[in-house]
Amino acid sequence: MIRVCHHRRMLSHSYPTVRSLSHFKASFFTDPDKHLLHKHNWAPISDTRRTLVPKKLIPISSHDAALNKLNADIAVLGRHGKVKEARKLFDEMPHRDEVSYNCMIAVYLKYKDLPRAESLFKAIPHRNIVAESAMIDGYAKAGRLDNARKVFDEMTERNVFSWTSMLSGYFGCGRPEEGMQLFSQMPEKNVVSWTTVVSGLARNGLVDQARKFFDIMPEKNVITWTAMVKSYLDNGCFDKAYELFLEMPERNVRSWNIMISGCFGAKRMDKAIELFQLMPDRTHVSWTAMVSGLAQNKMIDTARKYFDLMPYKDVPAWTAMITAYVDEKLMDEASKLFNLMPEKNVVTWNMMIDGYARIGDEGGALRIFMLMLRSCFRPNEITMTSVVTSCDGVAELMQAHSMIIRLGFEHDTWLTNSLINLYSKNGDLSSARLVFEPLKSKDVVSWTAMIVAYSYHGHGYHALQVFARMLISGIKPDEVTFIGLLSACSHAGLVNQGRRIFNSIIGTYNLTPKAEHYSCLVDILGRAGLIDEAMNVVSAIPPSKKDEAVLVALLGACKLHGDVTIANYIGEKLLELESYSSGGYVLLANTHAAEGKWDEFAKVRKRMRERNVKKIPGYSQILVNGKNHVFFVGDRFNPKVEEIYGMLQHNLQPLMREMGYTPDSSGVF
Repeated sequence: MIRVCHHRRMLSHSYPTVRSLSHFKASFFTDPDKHLLHKHNWAPISDTRRTLVPKKLIPISSHDAALNKLNADIAVLGRHGKVKEARKLFDEMPHRDEVSYNCMIAVYLKYKDLPRAESLFKAIPHRNIVAESAMIDGYAKAGRLDNARKVFDEMTERNVFSWTSMLSGYFGCGRPEEGMQLFSQMPEKNVVSWTTVVSGLARNGLVDQARKFFDIMPEKNVITWTAMVKSYLDNGCFDKAYELFLEMPERNVRSWNIMISGCFGAKRMDKAIELFQLMPDRTHVSWTAMVSGLAQNKMIDTARKYFDLMPYKDVPAWTAMITAYVDEKLMDEASKLFNLMPEKNVVTWNMMIDGYARIGDEGGALRIFMLMLRSCFRPNEITMTSVVTSCDGVAELMQAHSMIIRLGFEHDTWLTNSLINLYSKNGDLSSARLVFEPLKSKDVVSWTAMIVAYSYHGHGYHALQVFARMLISGIKPDEVTFIGLLSACSHAGLVNQGRRIFNSIIGTYNLTPKAEHYSCLVDILGRAGLIDEAMNVVSAIPPSKKDEAVLVALLGACKLHGDVTIANYIGEKLLELESYSSGGYVLLANTHAAEGKWDEFAKVRKRMRERNVKKIPGYSQILVNGKNHVFFVGDRFNPKVEEIYGMLQHNLQPLMREMGYTPDSSGVF
């Protein structure tokens, strides 16, 4: 440091032709071929003073000064995320050198724009080791090891960074054998290279081999020790990590933080607290790790104590504590802390909105959302998704939808998918379709959501039409898509189409049918009265796929068509599953009741009592004046129960009889 300062004083006082130190740094440190002061112009003053002074100064030209200034500006724009502005400046440069290309490539790689970096790299008039090493690192991080190796093999000279980037790429892409082979070929290895091997082996689960390399390393620093400790923690070897941590000759703040976080990951809260008390220097990261770790392990009260003791609380610390309250659905405590938060960001606003949405408090979610808008925070897609999912009813959903349009999120695929799903579930198929059709970037979830919406409302042919359009667009269906299609065929009685779709799961799309797919196919065949074919399907199902839903679907078909023999057989198989879901038991009991087999009916009821299986009573719901009213069978608790039953007995029931309706009570449980 003293030598550098001495050089600066000498340059500024003795050589007025150097207009600024920034010109000196830009040229000397970024372009080795255009040094202001060449190596041969430096000579030692004496043996005791190792300071070097120039023998002769080569004046800088205005051309070089301007070029260095532009290169430096590109780098500065890149550091501030202004990629387009940096490229515009690069394109407008009257002259470019290797440093210009290096700076622009570095900007692209920093923001993971590999295609543009690659295009620019190919356009360099003369390749250099800086650009080549940067591209190796960029290719390796993107998993394009063949491209990285091609650049590596074509290099006329290599440095340690080139070798280490290629080495890290092999380990990062799960190819440790090739990484070890490359390491053995390295002409010069330093502590970074060795540490890369240790971390890389551990990342691929070879933690014992990593320890062997760690033990034979010629030189170890605190980074190497920390890497080995982290390797043990990442592979679940807490005791070995803790033992090695105690052996460390030197520890830094990162070492302590990693070990404390590892204690929480291993559920060793006592050790975490003990280490934190012994920690010589604590940063806000250390405090936040304690708060977050305790909270995630359900020690919220202790986490709050540490939070209150924090000398400096940053946004991540506040967010960690609020997240802990939200995860435990303690929204009152979360709200109090949120109101005290001096500086909020979009993440904390989203956390609060999502918290209220999760507990079904639509009013709380909308209140926080409106407060967010008044505080001049712009919501993002996650915010709007939480708001949408909190809506209870079509009216609220439409209000949220209008806000989405006003904020310009109507073309966001993820958000639109949620709207399609919620409109459909709330019975508004038209709005679901209106949201779906204008969407520009439809993914498999978008198409599946619309297929399921049509299926849910009994429009089987429309669901098949959407599926045809999906295939034309080039989107490949997934397992959920086929569940929606088969359900649509079942509700619409499309037997042949259902068969073809089921067969295409394996034959065309190479997917493995799940229990839900078999259940849908059995339901399709059963509803059509094809009991024998449905039975054959059930018999052919692999044991791992044969669950309660498949048997219940066939049992329902037997009850519908009065096939008592198969119903009894399926009923026995159903009871053997020892299910704790009431659906199968109720259906079996009703089947026996419809046939007048009351002894069998009683056996099913007894089996339900023995397994503590309870039938959920039927209910209906209606939204009136923004309030959701739910009515269970035999419900007498509504304050207007007399008016409701009076309306049923004196108005609706006579009208139903007049229109010829006769209730089917043969299967009443």
